[in-house]
Amino acid sequence: MMFRLRSVNSCLRRLLHGGAVTRDQVLEQLQVCSAENHVFDVVGKNKAKLTVDHVNYAVRLLWQFQKERPEMLRTVDLIKSHQQFLTLRVLAENKIDLMDDFMLIDILYAFLRLNMEPHDSLIQQLVSEAWLRIDRFPMASLSKFAVCLNDQHLQHSPLMGRITSIVNERLPTIDDARILTALMISVSSLVSPQLRDALISRADHLLHTTDPSNYNIPRRMVQFLRNIKYIHRPLLERCNEIFLRNIPRLDAENLSIILGLYQSLQFNNCDFRLAAKQKLTELIDSSIDPFSFTKLFVALAPMATPEIRERLENTALLLADELNAQQALAVAEALEEIQSRNHSLMNKIASVIQRNLHLYKSVEVARITQALFLLQYQNPELFATLRNILIKFLEHSVFPYEVTMLTRVLSMLPCPRLEEAVVSRVDAVVEQCNLSELNTISFAVAKWVRNDQSYRHNTHSKYVRLLQTLNRCGHERLQTADRLDLLLDELKYVSGEWFEEMLLDETMITLQRMIDQINWTNVSELAFFLTRINHLSPPLMDRIASVTVEHIHKIHYSATYATLLPFSVLNYDPPQVDDLYDACIKRFTPHLSSFDPHLLVLLAYSLAVADHFPEELIRAIFSIDFLGKLDSQLETLPNALNMRTRLRLMELNRAVCLECPEYQVPWFHERYCQQLHRKGNGSVSPVQQQIHKMLGEVLGGLNCVQMAVVTPYFYTIDFECKLDKHLKPLSYIEPSTLQISDRGKVHWDTSSLENIRDELPTGAQRVAVDFLDSKYFCKNTHHMKGEALMRKRHLEILGYRVVQIPHFEWNSMELSTQDAWKEYLKKKIFR
Repeated sequence: MMFRLRSVNSCLRRLLHGGAVTRDQVLEQLQVCSAENHVFDVVGKNKAKLTVDHVNYAVRLLWQFQKERPEMLRTVDLIKSHQQFLTLRVLAENKIDLMDDFMLIDILYAFLRLNMEPHDSLIQQLVSEAWLRIDRFPMASLSKFAVCLNDQHLQHSPLMGRITSIVNERLPTIDDARILTALMISVSSLVSPQLRDALISRADHLLHTTDPSNYNIPRRMVQFLRNIKYIHRPLLERCNEIFLRNIPRLDAENLSIILGLYQSLQFNNCDFRLAAKQKLTELIDSSIDPFSFTKLFVALAPMATPEIRERLENTALLLADELNAQQALAVAEALEEIQSRNHSLMNKIASVIQRNLHLYKSVEVARITQALFLLQYQNPELFATLRNILIKFLEHSVFPYEVTMLTRVLSMLPCPRLEEAVVSRVDAVVEQCNLSELNTISFAVAKWVRNDQSYRHNTHSKYVRLLQTLNRCGHERLQTADRLDLLLDELKYVSGEWFEEMLLDETMITLQRMIDQINWTNVSELAFFLTRINHLSPPLMDRIASVTVEHIHKIHYSATYATLLPFSVLNYDPPQVDDLYDACIKRFTPHLSSFDPHLLVLLAYSLAVADHFPEELIRAIFSIDFLGKLDSQLETLPNALNMRTRLRLMELNRAVCLECPEYQVPWFHERYCQQLHRKGNGSVSPVQQQIHKMLGEVLGGLNCVQMAVVTPYFYTIDFECKLDKHLKPLSYIEPSTLQISDRGKVHWDTSSLENIRDELPTGAQRVAVDFLDSKYFCKNTHHMKGEALMRKRHLEILGYRVVQIPHFEWNSMELSTQDAWKEYLKKKIFR
């Protein structure tokens, strides 16, 4: 009761200002109401006496009662259908002119929370009246009004634009973090880069004055960053510190929300994930209702141990029939994320989804379809139904992002021929699409082309016209682009054949045109893009290096990894190469303990590729404490990142043992490497078989060459031969440890992976012959990448003379005869 009295305190102050007044019996009756039916009784008995204050108090009290209940126990629909609720609604609409500014927004907020439709005349009139008064609203009311507009999906409206302008003007006067964060989320779709930076700065300032037990404030700040797709690591780290302090108080819902926001931002924090995992595991026994269990399942399943995951799936199977439409969707997506093979649970969830299909929006149907398809769920009838629903949504969609998403998901599903309506709808919006959306549509069109048999007989088909439109729109968008930050945002997830063949060259021209816009805020993102597309661009990389050296103190220490990546991966040394590496190493070294363990491993490996081994970094990684923390973190990471990190740790361990023996780091990956070799597919390409045969002829017999030789520290070299001091081939006494089948499959003798090598005669040498395919070179040049050079360094340390055969040399026109290939090999080996 005290809580409810506090919630309406502002109303009472307005009623009682100016000293004693006549007793308000209606208000007194409302104040002692303890449930919705009591409120409606008072309203029904006093219709003629109800003032605007009574109406406001009653509506807000109805929402207060609902808010205090768990979501699954709320009775909003019953309230809305009550006759006296209609009375309150009519009275409110008739008394809008009598409402003061506070009351106007408070009652709008309460009605919307009670699920009044945005097109209801009361809501529309309240919004219109608020628009007239907007310039005089205090920030608290403006903040709540902005939330109301968001609830009505008016975040792109002129009215929200006006609120954004007011926020920009009055930002220095906002001292309440709750008001600020509500405004930040509401205006997030309209903020300029300047306002974005100002909001983040203000939020960071207010975060220092906020009660550290209030985790909702930092959660909203992270939500704002998610909305604008902007990673501001200093603010994220400060918010994360508050979340960590509040782990004991966070429930499954809040943990699920925070983990979801982090995932959207691709922000990983080991300490939070481990703490969240522990807390969620403790909540398993108490999460027995569909609402809390769904939140728990979505958050915990992806990072749980197999035993906990099985337990969660068993509980989900028992609760499945009680799940609502949204909960079933959330569980389906979580099952897809963990690649579950629990067919009983999949059938149950699919059944719940199927009976609720009429409730889902277009985005949700697309998510359902994708999750079930990637789970390899077998139900042709359900997929046929989903496909028909997706096509209906697509035919009526006018939003490029929605058309793109629906098109992408439709392309996953098997279909003999594509409906003309789908192509027409895509064609209608394609000119409004950004580069990422154009790229997604190109993937879909490529799939349709492969699946549509009629395409082969109709070169002027609808697909050709659509691809031509995609090409034209992509080039026009690049040629008219004038802001590097926006372009990089569009290019973030672009990849594939269409982009590489049609737009990559134009993209590089555009980036070089914007070279003066490269600054400390975008160097890491541009560097990562160049690494991802495997494209060597000296002008851009020289600019990245110079900006990094000049502004290294402004760049976040963790961004040094992405910034250095293209220089090590693509094997490029800018004019300031020593300054670049020295500046980055000095920047991140004081913060080694703040890195996520897996990121520190990836950073150290990229430096090792470039032949840099900072002692403090190496000793930190190969400490017992760090490796223990890394093991704990790897259990919470997605499988692909887990395996990649383990592989990079092995490769780093090998590099340090070979190149920095003075660090005395032990080699502890012997068993791991043996397991990798046993799991390897061992396939041999036709080119490698061809080279093997010719090496036998050049060296005087196949007994003078061995194939797929495993070296100490587990490098696998394509071919090995031995030459005496007179460069004469030496034969191998022991037979080869592998055989090649007719299909080019290698059959390993797994007992031979012990790295035992016979001794060489005095003056003799081992020669490693490696065929380098396209993955060892940059896409746009024959420039060799860093990993190929590191491999060569290591094999030389192991005592080999390394002969590298680039694919473009072996497949060149000059080497088109047997004699030319043999002569090429002789020059390489007997130089």
